[in-house]
Order: sequence, then structure tokens, then C-alpha cells
Amino acid sequence: MFTMYSKRISATTGIYVTAALHRLFGRSMASESVTRFDFLVIGGGSGGLAVARRAAELGATAAVIESNKLGGTCVNVGCVPKKVMWSTSTHAEYLHDHEDYGFEGAKAHFSWQLIKRKRDAYVSRLNQIYRNNLDKGKIESIHGYARFTDDPEPTVEVNGKKFTAPHILIATGGHPSTVSEDDVPGASLGITSDGFFELESCPKRSVIVGAGYIAVEMAGILSTLGSKTSIIIRQGGVLRNFDALISSNCTKELQNHGIDLRKNSQVKSVQKTDKGLSVKLVTKDPDDKDAQEKCDTIHEVDCLLWAIGREPNTAGLNLSSIGVKLDERGHIVVDEFQNTTHAGVYAVGDVCGRALLTPVAIAAGRKLAHRLFEGKADSKINYNNIPTVVFSHPPIGTVGLTEDEAIKTWGKDSVKVYTTSFTPMYYAITTRKSQCIMKLVCAGKNEKVVGLHMQGFGCDEMLQGFAVAVNMGATKEDFDRTIAIHPTSSEELVTLR
Repeated sequence: MFTMYSKRISATTGIYVTAALHRLFGRSMASESVTRFDFLVIGGGSGGLAVARRAAELGATAAVIESNKLGGTCVNVGCVPKKVMWSTSTHAEYLHDHEDYGFEGAKAHFSWQLIKRKRDAYVSRLNQIYRNNLDKGKIESIHGYARFTDDPEPTVEVNGKKFTAPHILIATGGHPSTVSEDDVPGASLGITSDGFFELESCPKRSVIVGAGYIAVEMAGILSTLGSKTSIIIRQGGVLRNFDALISSNCTKELQNHGIDLRKNSQVKSVQKTDKGLSVKLVTKDPDDKDAQEKCDTIHEVDCLLWAIGREPNTAGLNLSSIGVKLDERGHIVVDEFQNTTHAGVYAVGDVCGRALLTPVAIAAGRKLAHRLFEGKADSKINYNNIPTVVFSHPPIGTVGLTEDEAIKTWGKDSVKVYTTSFTPMYYAITTRKSQCIMKLVCAGKNEKVVGLHMQGFGCDEMLQGFAVAVNMGATKEDFDRTIAIHPTSSEELVTLR
């Protein structure tokens, strides 16, 4: 009867609908060995969940495959718990200022165990909310590890069962890079940023290895909450991929906050002792070719944290079986529409290795859903002018091109830079001081604002609105025409000369 119906429709309309009917009834047919959906998502992180829900809203039958907790890196071991810990450490900073603001004798005992319990409970609630959202959207949730098979059409196997769809999305994210024992003996005695959220107490002595934003954030949190902290960096400054002003200022702020910054250094070995870890370092001045390497050891370390980058979760997917191309670091190669090198297979988020930010994965996924299931052929994300915040102490906000990038794009003579450095009013009556620095990078005759970079009190919250202006193509004159809000730090951005 099914076959007769298919032929009758084909004969009268010229449209062959057997495939569509298979998708509609495939899950209920006992003879089917492969469960079929319109849309299959591998990875239940922020990007994968967002695109699955949007596809379902647009009428697609969808399923999400996840081997761990829903929410991915951001919810479980990233943005969310990190922001809780950063907010906690910010309270510790305010405590230093209480007496300056008239709260005499104000003291408090900090309980790491209490904030960990509350943080973990919050994350668990979010896990459940994501589960409920899948149920509300009638999206099937499949728990386990997905692996592409050698079937004629793209198919994945999970726990011995096969699943397929005309559209399959890979949104498996990434994981922290680690150091092998061959490269650094004793390296496995350290933890990664994932392990940070398992700590049951605040370490007395911490060593962070790395110069990126994760290293900067972790060091700031630990130091502010009372851990004696060192950062080990290979070169002379942190955040080297950011604008030079941000890199130099953040490096200075880390030192001003009492963090021991070991420049031009590497970890040589790690040993476990009765009093903790002993971390042996080697340091060499890069500007002196004749300089000898200097060795030093940091003793009684409670927490050695490797923050040396992240790697994509592509191992085990068997992507070679369907010809999905990877780059030299294992990231999935995609075009501007998130297409991989195999038709009908797509990728979004950290697994692609570009703009490793939760909102980017969400936006790219939703754009993809509208392209696939709403017929919006040109639906794609714009990777330009993506605003970014580093939750350092004080926080960093940046959007657009760095000064060096602007010069490469526009030419040195076409780029004009405006900068300022000042003490925010909050610190006017405090013993503790911290500077705020800001930079506008402008290009062309009309001085279009192509980059905005700042670090200081409140910069994390003020960036979003200015990012809208930069995305709209605002010029320096547009900034100047805007009336300042006084007294605020943000007014400095519309009064630069």
C-alpha cells in the first residue's frame, strides 16, 4: 500500500515523495534498521542545542546526540561556572575597599566549599533546563558517542544503533590541551581548566602555565581569592593575539595585583613531594643570544594548571570514512555557510577552530537552521566585529581590528588611533588603585571606527552597546556627536581627542 501510494502521487504530480514518506514514517517501521530524522546533531553544547531547537521550530524532526552533560563546555566547565567564580573574586576585591568607603571593621570569611556547592547546583539546574527544552521541542535525545559508519549515505552509530538524516551537524566542541610526560616529566600531576572546577578548596600555592585568556582568568580568580599565584609564559607578555595596548596593560595589571609573572620561561619538570608539587622552570632571555638558561623551582605547589590552548573533539568520529576534511590541528574545515567537504554534513562552534565563543556557535547554528529549513539561501553568520570579553582583573572588552590588523588592511597612513588612560572614579577614595585604558582604531578619510579595545572597571558591561555602533559602521564623528554620560568611564569613549 505504501508503494502504490508513492507511485500514484508520482504519476499525478511528477514529484517523487518516497524519501519524504520514509523520513516521516521511518521510525515506526519495524523493517528499518536505521532511524531517520530530518536533522541530526552530534553534540549537545550551546551551539548544537540552539540549532536543533531552531530546526524543530521550523518543522524539522530533530535529534541530539551527546555523550556527557547537556550544555557543553560553556555550561559545565566554561563560561557559566567561570563567571560565578569571577563574580566571587570580584567580591573579594570589594572587601579590600570597604573601609575606604566607611565600612569600618568589615571583615568576612570566604568559604570555597559553599560557593562550589551553589555553583554546581546552578549548573545542574541549567542541565535540567536544557533537557526540558529538548522535551518541549519534541527533539529526541540520544546519549552516547557518535561514530560515522561506512554506509552509502552519511550515518552515525551510537551504542550499536544507527541514525541518519539528510542534514547532519557536527557540534562536538573542544577540550583543553595537555602536555605529555615525554615533553615534561610529571606533567600529568597538573590539571586543566576542567579540573579547576573540581577543586574542593582554594589552593594555597598555584602555578598557571599559559598566556591566553583562560590562563589570565584563572590566575586572576585564584590570586584574588587568596592563592599565591604564578604565571609561566613563554614570551614577554600575555594575550599576544589581542591589541598591543591590551597585551601590555594586562601584563602590567597582573603584576600590580601581586601575581608572580615568570616571563620567557617554560616548565622543565614536575615532581610530587610531601609538601606538594615542585615545579622546575627554565628561563632564557630571548634578546641575549649568549645568555645561559637559568633554572628555578617553585616549591609546595597545591595546584599546577595547564592553560595552553584547546583542541577540537574530532577524534573517534571516523570523519575520514565520509571524506570530511580536517586542518592540520584537527579542526573541521567549513566554508562561510558552515558546509564541510561532504554534502549534507555541517559543523559549527569550537570544532571549526574559529572564534571559539558560545554566542558565535549559537548564532552560526541558528543561521544554518534557517538556511536548511526555511529556504533562506544566504543565511550565514558574519564573523567580523565579534565582541569579546576577558574576565580578568580588571576585565577586558574588545571588538574589531587591532591596530596592527587595521594597518595591514588599510595602510599605515589611513589609520588613526585615539587612546586614553585614567583612574575610574570608583578608585578616587580607595587605597587600592587600578587604571582604565581605552583605544579607538579608526580608518579611512571618514575615520570609521574599525576597532575598540579597553581594560578597566566595568569594561565588560559597557562593550555590548559600543559593539552595535562598530557593527553599524560608526565613525569617530558619530562617537563625538554622542552626549557623554557623566560621571562614568564609558564617557571617555565619546570624548577622545
